[in-house]
Amino acid sequence: MVGEQETLVILLDVSPGMHPYLPVASKCIATLVHRKLLQSKNDELGLVYFGHSETDNDLNKELEGYGNIVVAEPIAVVSQDLAGRLEDVPLGFGASDFLDAIVVGCDMLMKRLGENKKGNKRLCLITDAESPVREPLEGTVEEQAKNIAERMGEQGIKLDAVVVRIGQNFLTNSSAMRKNESLLDIFKLHTQTEVGIARSAMSMLGIMKPRVVSPTTLYRGDLELTPTMTVKVWVYKKTAQEKFPTLKKYSDQAPASDPHATREVKIDTEYKSSENPDLSIPPEQRAKAFKYGKNYIPIGEDVLKALKFETEKGIKLVGMVKSSKIPRHYFLKESNIFVPEPGHEKSIVAVSALVRAMKELDYVAVVRCIWRQGQTNVVMGVLLPFVATQDNVADGFYFNVIPYDDDIRAFQFKSFSSVPEPLQPNIDQQEAADNLVRMLDLSPDGDEELLQPEHTVNPILQRFYYFLHLKSQNPEAEVPPLDEALRCLVEPDPLLLAESEYGLRQFSQVLPLIQNTQKEKGKKSFWRDKKDDNLLQIKDEAGMEVDSVGPVSFSSLASRKVEEVGSANPVADFEALLARRDSPEWVGKAIQGMKKMIMDLLDSAYNGNTYEKALACLVALRSGCVIQEEPLEFNSFLQDLAIKGRGKRFQDFWQQVIDKRITLISKDEAPDSNVGAAEAASFLTGEKLEPKKEEPEDEIDEMEALLGEAM
Repeated sequence: MVGEQETLVILLDVSPGMHPYLPVASKCIATLVHRKLLQSKNDELGLVYFGHSETDNDLNKELEGYGNIVVAEPIAVVSQDLAGRLEDVPLGFGASDFLDAIVVGCDMLMKRLGENKKGNKRLCLITDAESPVREPLEGTVEEQAKNIAERMGEQGIKLDAVVVRIGQNFLTNSSAMRKNESLLDIFKLHTQTEVGIARSAMSMLGIMKPRVVSPTTLYRGDLELTPTMTVKVWVYKKTAQEKFPTLKKYSDQAPASDPHATREVKIDTEYKSSENPDLSIPPEQRAKAFKYGKNYIPIGEDVLKALKFETEKGIKLVGMVKSSKIPRHYFLKESNIFVPEPGHEKSIVAVSALVRAMKELDYVAVVRCIWRQGQTNVVMGVLLPFVATQDNVADGFYFNVIPYDDDIRAFQFKSFSSVPEPLQPNIDQQEAADNLVRMLDLSPDGDEELLQPEHTVNPILQRFYYFLHLKSQNPEAEVPPLDEALRCLVEPDPLLLAESEYGLRQFSQVLPLIQNTQKEKGKKSFWRDKKDDNLLQIKDEAGMEVDSVGPVSFSSLASRKVEEVGSANPVADFEALLARRDSPEWVGKAIQGMKKMIMDLLDSAYNGNTYEKALACLVALRSGCVIQEEPLEFNSFLQDLAIKGRGKRFQDFWQQVIDKRITLISKDEAPDSNVGAAEAASFLTGEKLEPKKEEPEDEIDEMEALLGEAM
């Protein structure tokens, strides 16, 4: 259980082979003690040195034969003094037999807690496993290791073994090393044992866990395949996010000398009336209210209960899909593991058959999960089959939460195929990028993976706990420099960079970085300020200057594959659309897009900041309609714009249109126009904004009334 007290005995090898690594080992043990002081201050800890020059342990006094083993710290509650004494680890020159050390550690645990007593008991073995193990008087070493492991399994003693290989090649192991590692594998078969190879100080820190938490089930029940077919399964957490410890309020009101003071802070909430602040409102007179606009709507308990989403505990199979249909980046949160109920043979066979069929057909299962009764949310997830490789492990599923449709966020990144040919990477650039990725691979073929997740500590949490320990000793302590063991986690490995120097240099040569000098950082820019040296000032018929990029030609406009009028450079987009000849629909799309752009610019204007751009678009629209012989489109749009210009909102813009003399397209400019030259000239004065009527409707109604009276 999480809250169960743990008793831990650390077995540290101090033989000559471990001398270079003892400073790192002592620092890791001190860190472990600091974590226990902060998180599990009631845990117990003992320390044993083996490979020592002397002998001092109870088992040797009783039976003899356990030499060069010293009990440095008997089992006791963790304390700050213990962490201080770990700084002086002795250098031993005796024989290093880790099997004898394990027996001494087990003897200490059983004498402390009692034989066959339940409890969270653990041994932590730290050794280089280079010294040969002493041959027993009877039987073989393998038989002796099996007997010890079986006895540990009966007593519920766990073992964490840290095999130090700092600075050694992964493939160069002596015969003694291989034999000792095979003995540790025997412990893995008969008891709860984890063996980690520490190839750096950082990995040693990650392997030495401050506390082993017994796994607890998230769900025990049925996996419903069909309404008439269920399988008994247990669900455990496979991974969990490591978070900062929760901070609690601390009261300093109690005397510091009071040993029974809990210093706990309790918060009581009292509700007062808004009309009478001195009047407290009892619970039976309160009602929950939810904000709707500026008002709060009270909702009674009966309504809340009726609206509450009721769920029933269970897991149901929704369906099967190909594994390619659910990409890896859809997985959310932590992952869980589904296993058949232990001891339930039918469930074990059913799960194994389903797992192997899904594995063969490359399918995954989508399931609907409600872990506990009354759970407010329904979890949708996917089951990934895994086939066990060990005989004593059953087949099962990995479970990952997947998002609902509303939660999916698709980020579309353009591929290199969408950019122009000159901007696409050539063969040399692609090869240099591939070489760089291969050189910086953390899991190369034939070698051990670097920064293994299970052996890598969280550098932020580790640094936080260490600084918290310093603060507990000295409240004025400054933030310490970054520990060298953590530096390789937050900074590139110098050795890996040195090995990849050629690839880095080749990559930088074929893909050089060029500083972007077009825009200064932090400086705001506006559309009217974007003037380059190659901008040409073109005047239209009304005499207004319009920006155009570079030398304008039909071929340059036609080559641009513009699909719509954009806000960045609407005039250029409009002209490019008019120049396209691959479909007759582009002219109408360009005119409608430019109309919409002008209205959008006017609607989003603030103190006239977009008027200049809107005027340029209006001039371009008029010129394009004249060239494309679409005068009616422009005239109707300008007449509607004139009616809106009489209002207060667009009055300033319409005055600029009058000043620039942007008028209707007359028949002299386009034969299809419905406006004469005189009418176009007088349009801006506002005399003929309304359509002409042959006979006013009110005069006709009055005449009909008079005729009716005469009759």
